[in-house]
Amino acid sequence: MNIAGIILAGGLGTRMGYSKKAFIEINGRTIIDRLLSVYRPIFREIIIAAREKDDFRDMEFTVAMDRFDARSSLTGIHAGLTKMTTSHGFFSACDAPFLQAGLVESLLSKVTPDADVIIPLKEDGYREPLCAVYSKRCLKFIEAQLERDDYKIIQFFEHVNIKEVPVSQLKQDDPDLISFFNVNRPEELANAEELARKKEL
Repeated sequence: MNIAGIILAGGLGTRMGYSKKAFIEINGRTIIDRLLSVYRPIFREIIIAAREKDDFRDMEFTVAMDRFDARSSLTGIHAGLTKMTTSHGFFSACDAPFLQAGLVESLLSKVTPDADVIIPLKEDGYREPLCAVYSKRCLKFIEAQLERDDYKIIQFFEHVNIKEVPVSQLKQDDPDLISFFNVNRPEELANAEELARKKEL
């Protein structure tokens, strides 16, 4: 299946002092550059979902602008789904500096034409909505939800076909599941720096 790769880069970064997380450097590399190094070999179509197009004017990728005023991950998913030309898209947030290509490819291997959301399922029952695949069929349900000012991603799941992928099936390609490591706060950035040096990431 031809699947697009979308990077969600429209957040305010409030917990990081309003820093644009896509351009935060970890061990000398920005998070967006780290993500693109994973995306480029895998996806023919790469889209950056953003609030401010000028931030990415020097990049060769399509920028999908948020249509809704509220800033949320769901508005970014909506923008990416609207812009992509494929039936399905893989979405990652720009606060995930250690996304592993093997985990992405393993998740993509679970995609079937009839599945609308292909999402990692952790042992505690938590689903990872920002390291997941969504189909175009989700768009109308997301749009209706956003028009109600409801920004909880999993809220529309009851309307679509969900395929949960236990993380046990993904650990072969990412044993420590560092793909799910997020940088939202200064202390997490410090931890990311330490992890990057330790593991030479």
